[in-house]
Amino acid sequence: MVTQKTTTKDIGFTHEDFAALLDKYDYHFSPGDIVPGTVFSMEPRGALIDIGAKTAAYIPIQEMSINRVDDPDEVLQSNETREFFILTDENEDGQLTLSIRRIEYMRAWERVRQLQAEDATVRSNVFATNRGGALVRIEGLRGFIPGSHISTREAKEDLVGEELPLKFLEVDEERNRLVLSHRRALVERKMNGLEVGQVVIGSVRGIKPYGAFIDIGGVSGLLHISEISHDHIDTPHSVFGVNDELKVMIIDLDAERGRISLSTKQLEPEAGDMLKNRDLVFEKAEEMAEKYRQKLLAEARGEEMPTEETAEEVPSASDDSAESVSESEEPQEELATSASATEE
Repeated sequence: MVTQKTTTKDIGFTHEDFAALLDKYDYHFSPGDIVPGTVFSMEPRGALIDIGAKTAAYIPIQEMSINRVDDPDEVLQSNETREFFILTDENEDGQLTLSIRRIEYMRAWERVRQLQAEDATVRSNVFATNRGGALVRIEGLRGFIPGSHISTREAKEDLVGEELPLKFLEVDEERNRLVLSHRRALVERKMNGLEVGQVVIGSVRGIKPYGAFIDIGGVSGLLHISEISHDHIDTPHSVFGVNDELKVMIIDLDAERGRISLSTKQLEPEAGDMLKNRDLVFEKAEEMAEKYRQKLLAEARGEEMPTEETAEEVPSASDDSAESVSESEEPQEELATSASATEE
């Protein structure tokens, strides 16, 4: 009888060594990381996601989208693979919390910064109004339109549900502020059909100590007190009344600021005619405007035009009197009360 002796070789590798090896090659996940994951199990108010960690991660329903979600099935499907943002570190059970909303939020800010850089006009529906203005959503972010930048005769409350063209005034992710202008979008569109030296008909919609605001086809231009007449004027109220219809000439277009500067002074055949004979000024408006345009062309060519008693230097776009005040300059405290672009 032959007895076979079997020997066991000691490989020197224990269960503890194996566990340590697993830990060594286990991925380390940190809040702020964006990782791929697969939907492991759908829950009533969230979902379990396999991201390669020891324990399946969890995404609550409120983190599934930048927009409101009532049911997880609206966003995720079983076995779907996509990117997730790690929102919090492991809890006491070793489980991570994930978010899709944060990814959408970051990409939305990136998109609106790009749109602002392109000076794009965007359109959005008003979903609410408050004391300071109106609220809209741009790329899922909540934006604010200050009351002074809403150019409509409708009451603010009646704007809810209405789609408006908008331009960007402020895009500040750090301060969570997205501020837009309806008026600037309208002015830009209107400006496409306007030019310096053009005579337009408008009506006085407001009078201030520094000038009158003239409605020209739905947008407002400033007729500064210094541009009403060659003669001295103490106050615009002594010359105009609200709803007066006027012929005015465009002397400056500033699309970036959304400003239109107007003049009746340059239309006066004789100094002071706006005060003494307004009808004559309007009758001769096109003739005087043509002289103004010729003067601009001559100056552009470096030529000198014959001077007349009523001629004055062409107002500069940087003239302090014309640029110092504008209906568009809302008080800083108004913007301070604006709604921030909070995540929905």
